[in-house]
Amino acid sequence: MALSIDYESVGFPQGCGVGSGWSHLALNWNDLLWAALTVGRPNRAYVFAHGKSSLYEAIFRLSLIRMALEQSGRAATRLRRTQAAKTLDPSEKGAINYFVGMTLAKLFIAKLLNAPWALHIDVFGSSIGAMLSQRSRPDLLAQIHGTNEWISIESKGRISPPNATAIQKAKEQATRIAVRGATMRHHIGCITYLRRDVLQFYWEDPESNESAHRVDLTGNSAWERYYRPALALAVADAHGPSTSRGPQAGVDVTVEVHPVIEGMLREDKWAEAKIACEQMPSEIKEAGYHADGLRVKAGKSWLARFEADMLP
Repeated sequence: MALSIDYESVGFPQGCGVGSGWSHLALNWNDLLWAALTVGRPNRAYVFAHGKSSLYEAIFRLSLIRMALEQSGRAATRLRRTQAAKTLDPSEKGAINYFVGMTLAKLFIAKLLNAPWALHIDVFGSSIGAMLSQRSRPDLLAQIHGTNEWISIESKGRISPPNATAIQKAKEQATRIAVRGATMRHHIGCITYLRRDVLQFYWEDPESNESAHRVDLTGNSAWERYYRPALALAVADAHGPSTSRGPQAGVDVTVEVHPVIEGMLREDKWAEAKIACEQMPSEIKEAGYHADGLRVKAGKSWLARFEADMLP
């Protein structure tokens, strides 16, 4: 079932593929869940040495989306906040809004700016230094496919339309970090919000900041954080019917990895897998995978209204 999200764009340069004013993004549950699995701050209890931790991380991300958003009916095309999400306490709402906001930001930059490679700023570790302890920094860095051009993104999630103060703060945070040795194509402030419980999106591309803090993207660990949750769910799915009693039961989602990429990921060649995807874009696309070599398929239950017993 096709879905649609209304969005407003401000300040994007001509020729970048994003217009000005209001439009709508066509998507489906597969797109949304792919974005959820491949974006987000690593859980503080995330321990790569224990295989099931990344599986639980994947299930946690999918469960947040399942509990927060729904179609109002099988023929509906809008995403709405669930009744369950309305009844949460303020801190719980804040956490869910934050994650949904990052998921939408990842989806929009992938679909409209050809930037599927999004990493949470926390995975850059020591190269950020003191900025890690500051709240005034962007959430994500994303690489435009096939280039050395990057985008910094500050993502905010709200339950109401943003005011001028919220928009200005998001823009300022987006301009404070850049990737060393790369061209920063955009610094985008994004706000995901609800209007009469319907999900909507605002993004603005302000002028670049020449004094932005430069970070280094080196090594294998950043891309491990990107791929590990999706790979864990894909491996669990591949084990067959016996896994229906396992922790992934009930999410009603299948994750697949392109065979070439899966072989590398299983050997912990995370950065090499990302490079391989960039070197074989046509093969990846023609086989029906996203640019990162992943494919997510949502089951029929995602077309129904949310009920508490849907969660694993």
